[in-house]
Amino acid sequence: MQVVTTQAGLGRIEDGAAALLDTAFPHVRAVLQQEGSLRCLASCPVRRRIPLEEVTLTALLGHPRAVWGVGLNYVSKAARTGRGLPEQPILYLAASSGVSAPGAQVVIPRDATEPDYEGEIAVVVGRRLYQASESEVWPAVAGITAANDMTARDVMRTTGIPALAKSYPGFTPLGPSLRTPDDLADRDAIGVRTWINGELLQDDTSAGMIFPIPDLLSRLSWFAALEPGDVVLTGTPAGTGQDRACFLADGDEVRVEVDGVLPLLTRIVRPSDASPRDHRPIEQLG
Repeated sequence: MQVVTTQAGLGRIEDGAAALLDTAFPHVRAVLQQEGSLRCLASCPVRRRIPLEEVTLTALLGHPRAVWGVGLNYVSKAARTGRGLPEQPILYLAASSGVSAPGAQVVIPRDATEPDYEGEIAVVVGRRLYQASESEVWPAVAGITAANDMTARDVMRTTGIPALAKSYPGFTPLGPSLRTPDDLADRDAIGVRTWINGELLQDDTSAGMIFPIPDLLSRLSWFAALEPGDVVLTGTPAGTGQDRACFLADGDEVRVEVDGVLPLLTRIVRPSDASPRDHRPIEQLG
C-alpha cells in the first residue's frame, strides 16, 4: 500500500489516482500515533478518486516528533571519502522544524555557503521500538519514503555538530508518499537515486549500507525509544556535492527517487543579497 497526505485528506495511490479516504486523520503520523500501523487505511472506504496530477500533496507526517540520521552508512561513501568503515553508527538528532513538504522551495540562509544534498531512504516508525532486536524492526516499521537530508558543509566543518548543519528551516524535505514494508519488492536492496537538474549523481541500494536498516534501528533503539511517526534517515551513498566539490546553487532542482514511492523534488533558492558570515567554533559562541 502506498499512502499520501493531501489538502483534501489522506489517500491511497491506486491506478494512478489518489483514492481519498473516509477518515478524519489529518496526516499519516496521526494514524500511527493512534493505531501503531497503517493497516486500518487498507480497508478504509474511498469517498472519491482524483487523478494524481490534480492532487496537492502536503507534508506526509505533519511535523515528526523526532528525526534521526546517520553519517557514513554506505560503503560507496566511505570509499569516496577515503575513510575506514565505522564500527558503530555515527548518529545524530536533527530539529523536526527542518522538515519541509514535498515540492517546497528551500531558501538557503546566508550563513550556509556550502549547501549540499543527500538523497536517502527514510524509515517511518509505526510502533514503539525500545531495546529491540533486529528481527523486531521490520514488523514495527510503518513504511519508507524518500528524503533529502540537506547539510551545510561549512557549518559542519566549523562547528563539528551535525544538528546545526542540518536543522535550518526546510533542510529535511520528506517524500510525498509512504510505502508499507509488505509492499516492497526487495526490502534488503531498496534503490535510492539523486538527480541534480536532470543529471544522475547518486545511484545505490540499501544493500550497500554498512549498517542495514534492521541493524541500524535496533542499535538506535538501545539508546532512545523510537515512537510512532518518528523518522530515521538511513544515510547517503557516494555522489554528494561534497564528493564533487560542487554545492547547490540558486535555481537548482534536486530529485530523490526511492524504489516504491513517489519522487521527492526540492527547489533551491538563494537570495541575491546573501552574503556569508564567518562561523566560529561552537565553544567560542555566546
